[in-house]
Amino acid sequence: MKSLVRVALLGATMCGVLASSAMAQESLFRSTIIGSNPHTIIAGVQSGGAPWTVQRGSAVLNDAGRLHVELRDLILPALGNTGPVTSVSASLVCGGAGGVVVATTDAAPLSTDGNAEIEAQISISSPCFAPIVLIRAAGFNGTPLPQPGPWIAATGFAAFSEDKDKQEN
Repeated sequence: MKSLVRVALLGATMCGVLASSAMAQESLFRSTIIGSNPHTIIAGVQSGGAPWTVQRGSAVLNDAGRLHVELRDLILPALGNTGPVTSVSASLVCGGAGGVVVATTDAAPLSTDGNAEIEAQISISSPCFAPIVLIRAAGFNGTPLPQPGPWIAATGFAAFSEDKDKQEN
């Protein structure tokens, strides 16, 4: 009886390992998201006119072109909310800061406290060197923009100060 339980547990463990391995293989690109600073141009797209912060955000692109973006607390720190921005879209850039936008998603609602989720199927070019996902303003005060506006967040990371690291540990 103990042998049967051990075999069942081993089988369940192996299924979990294989499933997580398969999920990791389908992810082409995965990154955190950080807020923008004014006067920064990426792939010809100007950043917003005020700094933005993100409490937590991520972007995942798989080999089938499925893009998933999750944003938590994307806000204008001076206001403590999203100001007039009521929807966002995501643009894939290939070629780094000097590259080009190769795909942009439809708009997704952005809550006043800065939460949004984007699920989209996009066309990806091959190869795509130095990919960046830009989070762009797509609507102001409930009115959609005819084309995506400035970027307000992007994939990347922010260096932490030593004091902040000590607080988190």
